[in-house]
Amino acid sequence: MLRKITIDAPRQGLFMITDEIETVVQESGVREGLCTLFVQHTSASLIIQENADPSARQDLENWLNRLVQENDPLYSHTLEGPDDMPAHIKSVLTATSLGIPVDQGRLALGTWQGVYVWEHRHHGGRRSIVVQISE
Repeated sequence: MLRKITIDAPRQGLFMITDEIETVVQESGVREGLCTLFVQHTSASLIIQENADPSARQDLENWLNRLVQENDPLYSHTLEGPDDMPAHIKSVLTATSLGIPVDQGRLALGTWQGVYVWEHRHHGGRRSIVVQISE
């Protein structure tokens, strides 16, 4: 089963999509298999991260923003704004696809794990995620 979902990511940050992905898994009817996710953008990424304490996500954002700063004089790709090239770098350093086992018709995530779209632009938008469920 292959489906595309659209997520609103209006600003820089992490946006949980676990429930949306779980819905696709349940609708697929697959009991044991693999859920593959792919974000169709070059300035956003996918991660599995802490879903309970928001300070963990904020710390990740702060750390990555410090690591990949805007207005670096090395950047030549600057026509789309000071956050564009850093967004591309951040997506390379994180992930554009994830594979998550499906067990008993559910994502086999740990207790404190959630699936997130990580928007790297200050003004993101609608992000498309391809979800494939296979046995």
